[in-house]
Amino acid sequence: MIRESFRAIFNNEFVSSNANAAMQLQAQARFGEIVGSKVHYSFAEALYLIERKKMSVMKDGKKISFDKLMKHAQKKDKNFFSRFMVYSDLRNKGYIVKTALKFGADFRVYEKGKKPGEEHSKWIVYPVYESGAMTWHDFAAKNRVAHSTRKNLLIGIVDEEGDVTYYEIRWLRP
Repeated sequence: MIRESFRAIFNNEFVSSNANAAMQLQAQARFGEIVGSKVHYSFAEALYLIERKKMSVMKDGKKISFDKLMKHAQKKDKNFFSRFMVYSDLRNKGYIVKTALKFGADFRVYEKGKKPGEEHSKWIVYPVYESGAMTWHDFAAKNRVAHSTRKNLLIGIVDEEGDVTYYEIRWLRP
């Protein structure tokens, strides 16, 4: 893993960097997506890297704090905190976690040692709050998406302390 910290720019829509360290980190651990000559980060990725002191984020020449970027992400997405907690927990456990919007899910997760572009992800993940509700219809729809994309469904339940419990759901044919 890259040791040096690098700078990224926030433009109210996304966080990006063209630093050599950002490119190296993307190649080694698959943080961000290369777009042209820059690495673009999801808010979860950027906040994770800020929290670990790998990245500092600037806007109009001023450093943006973790809390300020978190508040911005939560304004855009009321469920962002649960997404960030699940993202962080999976990354801390050594998994590569990428967005999964094209799969109709929050994240796709690769088994340890597998990399996007080289292997397929094993799971699609839906973070939910422990105090939230999910209907059987929602559950069935999520399971159908996982099955149709040949992935296992992983529900990440975030409790009030920010701890995450996972449930893996698979289709079985008796």
